[in-house]
Amino acid sequence: MTNISSISHFLLLPLANTRQLQLLHFCLFLGISLAALLGNGLIISAVACSHHLHTPMFFFLLNLALTDLGSICTTVPKAMHNSLWDTRNISYAGCAAQIFFFLFFMSTEFYLLTIMCYDRYVSICKPLHYGTLLGSRACAHMAAAAWASGFLTALLLTANTFSLPLCQGNALGQFFCEIPQILKLACSKSYIRELGLIAVSASLSLCFFVFIVFSYVQIFRAVLGIPTEQRQHKAFSTCLPHMAVVSLFISTSFFAYLKPPSMSSPSLDLALSVLYSVVPPALNPLIYSLRNQDLLFNIIQK
Repeated sequence: MTNISSISHFLLLPLANTRQLQLLHFCLFLGISLAALLGNGLIISAVACSHHLHTPMFFFLLNLALTDLGSICTTVPKAMHNSLWDTRNISYAGCAAQIFFFLFFMSTEFYLLTIMCYDRYVSICKPLHYGTLLGSRACAHMAAAAWASGFLTALLLTANTFSLPLCQGNALGQFFCEIPQILKLACSKSYIRELGLIAVSASLSLCFFVFIVFSYVQIFRAVLGIPTEQRQHKAFSTCLPHMAVVSLFISTSFFAYLKPPSMSSPSLDLALSVLYSVVPPALNPLIYSLRNQDLLFNIIQK
């Protein structure tokens, strides 16, 4: 029986078994990381330095870029280090920190995506009340609430996860530390409390998801009622990037965490984890900039 107090490190899932493939994975992750850093960095600098981009939509986009930078910097560097030096180890404290920061940035991103959906809803469906409902103080409060909620979610889930006794060794079936992999190492029946907390978090996430779906139903009803095609195109151009980001983020993460055990396999779990943890931070800047001419123009100027 392995006790939580006797575990000093965990063993992460190797990305490949041969040295050539390990170096290939290192190069791929390096390229994705650089793309994410460059794209999100350009968005942050463009929004911060361009006065006419100081609007609620771009303010929330700046916050989203910060969460993307944080999430990819939490998981990918350790995976690159392990691939380059042919190792699997991650310290106990390092694993706990990785889970906390990954949950922090991912939860905050989900809350921000919900707020951005509300911003689009008010902009299109209630344009006369936009300045009142989404003033600078209201936007600051909503962004602060998203970051605080993400911090609280990550703190509760991480603290509960690492308070469980572990009896199934220290090998994780993932290239970074995440809660489902830690729960697989927990003693029988000892993780019921953690599953309850996860169920509450999932229920809350489902409520946000329903809000997003309902908002976009109202948005599309309003857009289709716009008389001119030019205004319809402008409305769709601001909504479609957000829809694409939300769809990619929610579909991959929900399927990864809620798929039945019979569909679980190391290769599928690895592919899904890359889709929801590595790809979105690099892809989001491209989606938003290509569909928004103002942002693209300022990024090109940078």
